[in-house]
Amino acid sequence: MTATPGERGDARVTARPGLRDVAKLAGVSHQTVSRVFKDHPRVSSETRAKVLAAAAQLDFRPNAFARALATGRSRTLGVVSFDATLYGPASMISEMERCARQADYFTSVIALQSASQRSISEAAERLRGQGVDGLIVIPGHVPLTQTTKHLPSDIPLVVMESETIVPAVGVDQYSGPKAATRYLLDLGHRTVHHLPGPPSWLEARERHRGWRDALLEAGAPVPPTLPGDWSAGSGYDRGLALAADPEVTAVFAANDQNALGLLRALYEAGRRVPDDVSVIGFDDIPEAAYFIPPLTTIRQDFAAVGRSSVNLLLEQIDSGRRSDKKIIISTELVSRSSAGRAPA
Repeated sequence: MTATPGERGDARVTARPGLRDVAKLAGVSHQTVSRVFKDHPRVSSETRAKVLAAAAQLDFRPNAFARALATGRSRTLGVVSFDATLYGPASMISEMERCARQADYFTSVIALQSASQRSISEAAERLRGQGVDGLIVIPGHVPLTQTTKHLPSDIPLVVMESETIVPAVGVDQYSGPKAATRYLLDLGHRTVHHLPGPPSWLEARERHRGWRDALLEAGAPVPPTLPGDWSAGSGYDRGLALAADPEVTAVFAANDQNALGLLRALYEAGRRVPDDVSVIGFDDIPEAAYFIPPLTTIRQDFAAVGRSSVNLLLEQIDSGRRSDKKIIISTELVSRSSAGRAPA
């Protein structure tokens, strides 16, 4: 039996509609259609509406490469991030991609594997080679924050969590930890212990500073800290030492994953939360409300950071000028069940 074309899998592909097809349906010239998709100012709103309606009816999509040649823009934003698997960077990148799509832009993301000047410079050059219209850098590590000084100066740029470089967008990493520590002191705890994040991260350093300053301002003892990373395992390992100390009644963890590991260490040691030990985290990850007990934490609005960074970058692309803005997003203490009054 002879197979039909459909059975052989070689059915012909229907040709995509072009500018002339849209022009014919809209009753205008193909030059007018081209002007509409180039956002030419000398096109009436009535004509623009007719062309867009015809394009939608035909499911016409202008070729991105051709549009880039015509406008000089790729309509692509480059993003460089270190350790994009962490909740914070992953959430910001997701919001950046959403905001870029709303503005009719694409995103090209490079996740760095090593924190070095060479890695970030190579990533920036690779994205510039792709013709991106602007660049967002999420350095994370303090060394990477310094290496952003060596980025090309001829491309619009936004740096996240930067101490000295502008334009920048970041979260107030200092006030939240300070508020968390004061909250625990106000509940009657003599002092507050801290599980810090990795000291090479700017966020960890600022959270440590906020915790320490709150204790000093209150005249409370400043306990020693054990170095660690952002993982639940690190919170658990260091939490075992804190759980074994009967003097520990309150702990501020550098992030919610650390707090999760600490909660397990306290549970295994027979220390009840919050009856014996109060715990506060940082980030307000989606799972924080479902910890046992639900975690009191400092919420940082990653979506707002992502939106602000894209808006600031697009502002520079449209104006053709490098901005000197630094946008800081506030944090919020979310009170749940893991923090309570100091035990008698």
